[in-house]
Amino acid sequence: MPSLPKIRLVSIAGSFNRPSKTAALVQNIARLVCDSYDFHHSFYDLADVGASLGVASRRQDLDPSAARIFEAIVAADLLIVGSPTFKGSYPGLFKHLIDLLDPHELKSKPVIIAATGGGERHALMVEHQLRPLFGFFMAHTLPTAVYASDRDFTDYQVSSGQLASRINSVVSELAAFSPGGSRSICAETEA
Repeated sequence: MPSLPKIRLVSIAGSFNRPSKTAALVQNIARLVCDSYDFHHSFYDLADVGASLGVASRRQDLDPSAARIFEAIVAADLLIVGSPTFKGSYPGLFKHLIDLLDPHELKSKPVIIAATGGGERHALMVEHQLRPLFGFFMAHTLPTAVYASDRDFTDYQVSSGQLASRINSVVSELAAFSPGGSRSICAETEA
């Protein structure tokens, strides 16, 4: 019997900074997903998308590298999307990346939503900003959203037991989207 193709997981950090707590959070979630399921994984941040994003009014305006990242996002079976919190919401360039997607391209796609911020007062950003954004696209945001503040990290690594527990909850929710439930370690693909 032929094996099923591997599920394509694409994770996106809506930050240019390197290192970045948002990227660290998204990569931590992706690593746990890959430890539990047999998925192909690619990670991108806004630095990977590059400068053409800021001047593109349509996807056709993107340079070839950025266009390939958009192709990966559209072709993904599952997304992990993380955003830093900037003045109570997501940054404009992150939103512009999402704006260049056609609404039908994310329809019914499972999405883990995550955000980082300086403190707890930004925690509802995932529910008041990210969930409605992906709701517009008719994506399937998983029930558990992940928010992390500065105190949840040590040297850009998740160090909070409470945050780790929340990440484990959302990872377990993916069993409904994985043929055969949780399995082995996924293959990391080059960005």
